[in-house]
Amino acid sequence: MTSNLISRFKSHNELATKGWTIKFRPWEVIHEEVFSSKSEALKREKFLKSGRGRKWVAENIILEW
Repeated sequence: MTSNLISRFKSHNELATKGWTIKFRPWEVIHEEVFSSKSEALKREKFLKSGRGRKWVAENIILEW
């Protein structure tokens, strides 16, 4: 979850000098969802990181990409 997708990806792809994200560069946006509240966004993020959520991602996003 982020309020500024552009700066988040710049950080992952250009600015970071160590950490998990630099091992998998370049990061690309393949799906984006917008929510009206932080609590809604956190709820969705929690779902997407669950087993059912990962299955949903595999079936609805990765296969389309």
